[in-house]
Amino acid sequence: MANSIEFLNDIILDVLKEIGNIGAGNAATSLAKMLNKKIDMDVPQVRILEFKDVPSLIGGEENLVVGIYFNLEGDLTGSFMFLLDKESALALLNMMMPMEFTEFDEMCNSALKEIGNILSGAYISSLAALTNLKISISVPSISYDMAGAILSVPAIQFGMVSDNVLIVENEFFDDDKFDLIKGYFLLVPELDSYDTLLKSLGV
Repeated sequence: MANSIEFLNDIILDVLKEIGNIGAGNAATSLAKMLNKKIDMDVPQVRILEFKDVPSLIGGEENLVVGIYFNLEGDLTGSFMFLLDKESALALLNMMMPMEFTEFDEMCNSALKEIGNILSGAYISSLAALTNLKISISVPSISYDMAGAILSVPAIQFGMVSDNVLIVENEFFDDDKFDLIKGYFLLVPELDSYDTLLKSLGV
């Protein structure tokens, strides 16, 4: 097996897409429980992209986004990030609490970190269950900045071992589709962890 994700074949990509689909579905279930309302989800879009191409997917390098960042720990190491554009983050806060939020303050940041922790935890738990690996995430950190600036963190940290990221694009919505939340899960295992991940799946 080549020691780079750039050489992944179609079978491996299909496996990673299935992981993305199941993880996103469990995240939607967790979100519904958190909000105590029915939440539906469109079929997730799962891609493997170079870091330089990710900002264009989420509105461009200058688009304002909330990034909730975790370290992967255990049998897999690397980073994991949940991204929301500003509108989706505010919509999510307004669904969660009976207030009209227009900007982010300390209370908003705390609530978003908790939301990100629950959703990301659901995703990683799905990954651990599918692979039979012990995987956990660190305490989250949160940033509100332009997409290019936020994505520079994992790009710098892991750019020496991989220029690529597995990104799962999700659209969550309530019954009337009035509150549409677009979020992105970014999984960036360290290079050795790709081999661990794929071996655990029998690929």
